[in-house]
Amino acid sequence: MALIKSISGIRGTIGGAAGDGLTPIDIVKYAAAFGTWVLEKTQNKTIIIGRDARLSGDMVNRLVTATLQGLGIDVIDLGLSTTPTVEMAVPAKKAGGGIILTASHNPKQWNALKLLNHQGEFISDEDGKQVLALGDSESFDFAPVTKLGSYTTDDTFLQEHIDAILALPLVDKAAIQAKNFRVVVDAVNSCGGFAVPMLLEQLGVEVIEKLFCDPTGDFAHNPEPLPENLREIARVLEKGSFDLGIVVDPDVDRLALVNEDGSMFGEEYTLVAVADYVLQQLGGGNTVSNLSSTRALRDVTEKHGGQYAASAVGEVNVVNKMKETNAVIGGEGNGGIIYPELHYGRDSLVGIALFLSHLAKTGLTMTRLRASYPSYFISKNKIELTPEIDTDLVLVEMEKRYAKQQVNTIDGVKIDFDKEWVHLRKSNTEPIIRIYAESDSNATADHLANKIIGDIKEIISQ
Repeated sequence: MALIKSISGIRGTIGGAAGDGLTPIDIVKYAAAFGTWVLEKTQNKTIIIGRDARLSGDMVNRLVTATLQGLGIDVIDLGLSTTPTVEMAVPAKKAGGGIILTASHNPKQWNALKLLNHQGEFISDEDGKQVLALGDSESFDFAPVTKLGSYTTDDTFLQEHIDAILALPLVDKAAIQAKNFRVVVDAVNSCGGFAVPMLLEQLGVEVIEKLFCDPTGDFAHNPEPLPENLREIARVLEKGSFDLGIVVDPDVDRLALVNEDGSMFGEEYTLVAVADYVLQQLGGGNTVSNLSSTRALRDVTEKHGGQYAASAVGEVNVVNKMKETNAVIGGEGNGGIIYPELHYGRDSLVGIALFLSHLAKTGLTMTRLRASYPSYFISKNKIELTPEIDTDLVLVEMEKRYAKQQVNTIDGVKIDFDKEWVHLRKSNTEPIIRIYAESDSNATADHLANKIIGDIKEIISQ
């Protein structure tokens, strides 16, 4: 069993002892903490909630709803929804905050409360610490019977979300419609199963083949959209009858694409391709991704005359850096597209609309479009440490060793070697250091990662 409390929310496995898993007691405690924080911070008595389709969703929903009502908060429940839809609904309905009941790409035994501020964005580090402190102190003041909160449902906001996407100047419905695209969708039996086809139909996609699109929450495969989990959709595309495959995670904030021949476009390249299109249409602009994302975004940005900036890992950090640099597009290398003209949140639906506009206008196949971008490979590794080893000290020593290189320490240690980089980050939950290395070949990326692992082992043995 696991329970992980972080600034952006509370996630854990369902069941077990209170404090060890995401039990009803933990759900109530932290829902009460967030509701109390919203009331104190905004004096706003409305909170929006929505959930993905996972098996525990209905149970968690009822616990959260009743707890918020008990605080005197009016709950608007979007029901089965996407994370970006809830994010957009919060400011649209002038709510004090939002809770998305989803464990994102985690397997079906997990669930989480992901917490949004009144702007529909993930709460800050400082705000998250306040919520956690309230939960741990259990200093809640529940409402008397005459002042309990109300409960209403609203299943119309997904259409409002799609309408807003279709109204974006860079979404070219006519170009998409003219291409008569044939698309396969893998939504891992969650909310993308209805949200993605709904968008594609309104964009004028000719054929939509649904694969795992029944929102039962009984995930047909590991829900993280990595190549090893996408064998079924690859097999369908290998037969040659479709133009591309679209894969989303359970809460529809990560987008992976599959080529017409069943090969992977590459999750890292979702953002690269969408950014290329946006920058091309706007005549340039700034971009942001996190430190562990591919260098290809920087290359594409500079090609269009813009400036690229890197943020610490985490959506809230990417959003803050985008605001700071006035970026026109940004996101994360896990397939997370953030398009601020719509809203500041990872959104697979706007990513799909922008990508299809790009594909339609280029006239290229998926494989040819992918081949048009700089090709980099990321090697992802980790080194396990004994609890008594000071991981912070290890990172400081690594920074000293590579002081002659370009070093970034806003989130662990990232070392840039001209066209290659390596990023070292310590885990917040276990004694490990994650080591990501990128180069223009898998072999070189692996070699670079192994060189860094050797350095770390040498430091530890001193």
